[in-house]
Amino acid sequence: MRPLSVTVIATLAAALLAACASAPTTTPPAAAAQSNAPGANLDTALAGDWRKPADVLRDRYRHPGQTLAFFGVQPDETVIEITPGGGWYADILAPYLRARGHYVAAIWDDTIPGQPGYRYNLNKALREKFSGNPEVFGTPLLRSFDPATPSFGPANSADTVLTFRNAHNWVADGNASAYFKAFFDVLKPGGVLGVADHRAKPGTSLEAMKKSGYLTEQLVIDLATAAGFVLDEKSEINANPLDTSDHPNGVWTLPPSNRHDKADDAKYQAIGESDRMTLRFRKPG
Repeated sequence: MRPLSVTVIATLAAALLAACASAPTTTPPAAAAQSNAPGANLDTALAGDWRKPADVLRDRYRHPGQTLAFFGVQPDETVIEITPGGGWYADILAPYLRARGHYVAAIWDDTIPGQPGYRYNLNKALREKFSGNPEVFGTPLLRSFDPATPSFGPANSADTVLTFRNAHNWVADGNASAYFKAFFDVLKPGGVLGVADHRAKPGTSLEAMKKSGYLTEQLVIDLATAAGFVLDEKSEINANPLDTSDHPNGVWTLPPSNRHDKADDAKYQAIGESDRMTLRFRKPG
């Protein structure tokens, strides 16, 4: 066979390029499905129609997107949320982690009798939430722990531990150090502990903190560093300068608890939810 001339080769190449350019571009079905899946990205999880409207309204105070970004939560991580309660953050984290990561809800061991009734009720509601909608939540792990001797899983097994508005309860109960030690143990070297909680003015006494539900940043930092953590960074994402932290019924005076006289409702609604610290700690290594 004789070799093709340069002119013929050029003509064939041009025809092939034209055919490629005119061919329609389509997204493979699997990729298209993934882009709409709850776990595809954080914005999808935040906008999910499974979130209660009342919960979405609280985004302006809790800033979940910015907070999780500050803590560095990634969709392929193992993330433990400590006592998710009614599941406010679980409604975001479980769908976000569903496809590639692992969401672990650390819940009170409700086989232990004599605990406050709300613990049993919240655990039951969380189980029903997850089991009733696996398409959104996947199969989260509910890991129970004894509040007297907290442990949250195998050593060095989690990428991130998150706790939202819980530390004041442990301080009031006198076992906060045990919790922070358990966080340190379960995290991988280099892992992150994210803490958000009601913030007291510097110098507030321990007794006042226990009564009010507000904690000083320094107390939380001391608890974390005593357990072995290093303070990585602070954020003002969840700050509220309108909150004076000196209310008659402590932090529970404010929304969403609203433990105040009806006549004072407008006053406290204008303040909004509490001023909160947002602290990121890291396990060395």
